Amino acid sequence: FLLLVLRMSKYKLFLLRHGEGAWNKENRFCSWVDQKLSEDGVKEAQDCGRLLKEQGYKFDLVFTSILSRSIQTAWLVLEAMGQEWVPVVKSWRLNERHYGSLIGLNRAEMALQHGEEKVKLWRRSYDITPPPIDESHPYFLEIYNDRRYTTCDVPKENLPRAESLKEVLDRLLPYWDSTVVPEIRKGRTVLISAHGNSCRALLKHLEG
Repeated sequence: FLLLVLRMSKYKLFLLRHGEGAWNKENRFCSWVDQKLSEDGVKEAQDCGRLLKEQGYKFDLVFTSILSRSIQTAWLVLEAMGQEWVPVVKSWRLNERHYGSLIGLNRAEMALQHGEEKVKLWRRSYDITPPPIDESHPYFLEIYNDRRYTTCDVPKENLPRAESLKEVLDRLLPYWDSTVVPEIRKGRTVLISAHGNSCRALLKHLEG
């Protein structure tokens, strides 16, 4: 896992990337496919919570995505801290980057199919979007028939089919500005339990 503590003058924000999932271990693009934490991922989250407790941190509010690995990480951290009562607010806008048609693929196999440079470009560039997912994709229905996506603040048909890192930031920022920032400005200690790319996009925004 990755935990970052950002001290912005008098404000404090904790950014946490979820623990390991089964597909992380297999080096596959998980993205919007809902995966629980692996045994190692559970232990990582519990260790993180114990570390935070030892340091004496207390959270007032937690934000997560609507993917189970992000939520489960937050729950395990709070449990290890003895702070299970702290409110947890969930939004699709903190979801992992949508990797489109690359979802489910092993990165080594992708490099063989598309070439290492192309894969690196899709993964590491800021504004290049991978090929979109369509209805022929084996995980399309699993994602878009999931009831959680009927709870979003946009119609299901307007949800992403693939995203660059820039597009992750574009969908994350309205939520950050309208919902998260006001809580931080109240002096509350906030934890965001999210994903590698949603944390990366937010860091890019905060660091300029």
